[in-house]
Amino acid sequence: MQIFIESIDRGIWNAIVNGPYIPMHIIDGVSAVKSFDELTDIENKRVQYDCIAKNIITSALNMDEFFRVSQCTSVKEMWEVLEVTHDGTNDVKRARKHALIQEYELFRMQSGESIADVQKRFTHTVNHLIGLGKQFDKEELNIKILKCLDRSWQPKVTTISETRDLTTLTTAALFGKLREHELEMTRLNEMESAEKKSRSLALKSKVAEIETSEDSSEEDSDSEDISLLTKQFQKYIKLKRKGKNQQSKRYTRKPDLNSNKLTCYGCGKQGHMKTDCPNLANKEKSIKKKNYKAGKGRKAYVAWEDNASSSSSSSEEDNEGNPCFMVGKDFEVSSEDSSTSINSTNYSLLLDAFQEMREVVEKLARSNNRLKGKNNWLEARVKELEDEVLRLETDLDHYKTSSNLDSSKPTKCENCEGLQKKVNYLINTASKLTMGTTNLNSILGS
Repeated sequence: MQIFIESIDRGIWNAIVNGPYIPMHIIDGVSAVKSFDELTDIENKRVQYDCIAKNIITSALNMDEFFRVSQCTSVKEMWEVLEVTHDGTNDVKRARKHALIQEYELFRMQSGESIADVQKRFTHTVNHLIGLGKQFDKEELNIKILKCLDRSWQPKVTTISETRDLTTLTTAALFGKLREHELEMTRLNEMESAEKKSRSLALKSKVAEIETSEDSSEEDSDSEDISLLTKQFQKYIKLKRKGKNQQSKRYTRKPDLNSNKLTCYGCGKQGHMKTDCPNLANKEKSIKKKNYKAGKGRKAYVAWEDNASSSSSSSEEDNEGNPCFMVGKDFEVSSEDSSTSINSTNYSLLLDAFQEMREVVEKLARSNNRLKGKNNWLEARVKELEDEVLRLETDLDHYKTSSNLDSSKPTKCENCEGLQKKVNYLINTASKLTMGTTNLNSILGS
């Protein structure tokens, strides 16, 4: 508004700031306001500034803002009402000024922020502080800008501080130097990233070529190891399933009532059961007989266990939660003996599978050692080839140097003298033959 009003006439802005001009004259020692007819052209123009300013301000306001100043009598009063409404009172301005000063003191360059963004935020803060009456000099602003930059800008900050006079350098020129440095660093980073990308692609291509050449030689051995490992694993699964089927058949088959095929689990002899074993104490027999007559102790509990490798100490706790079947007196099975036989069978299966897996691991270890030795040999061979390339390059440079030095001199073959003698002999012989042919023709003609 100030720029717009001053462009029309600076007297209008003076009327807004200092109030309207009131022409006065003195009559009988008393000052009084001049009437409209008594005004001169200059006084009339100065009085008119207040009306023009009112027209400009009211034309720029909407209806709500117009109602705020509609009762004001002068343009200065209207301007003060609008200033208090939008800028606040002196207390509000003071609070805003303190907040902006704190923001100015804590101003720092944020991560990933460009110089243009830093300039925008810094200029916004400084302009608000200047509008609230804060004064800054060039050196203070320049030092604050250089101090707010992060560590990556430290070399450029040092260069500017040593080579430039911060008391005369403007903030726009300082930001221009920083912007120039930022563009240069961006260009160098792009070049470095492009070089790294090209190197990585070249390295990947070389590694792919080496891997393809090695895979062709190792594919046969790897395929044999994988096939052997697969066969061993399948064999172990079949044995495990077979063991489970045998266990289920063992517990579900019908009891053989032939007494000659019965085996005692107490003494290991055939022909009787553990309950009828004569080697047991009479007391135990009497107790078992009493329990059998009373319907107790003649029942065997057979548990279907999914984990055949469970220990005997935890078998009692597992059997409490597993479904059980009761067998009559003609067929009894001891839980401890059955778990022992199951564990022994599974242990043998696991031992065989462990031995087979151990053989496979040893074979893989031997293959790994063989490949390590081959890798060491290839590395030594590469080093030899690199040395040979360096030697050949040295010989080539020496040959180029020697050829450049001898280029001015005519080259002379070692066998030139002998060849020259042969040439002279052949020329003489040819001339003799020519003369003989001429003489012969003359004789024949005569």
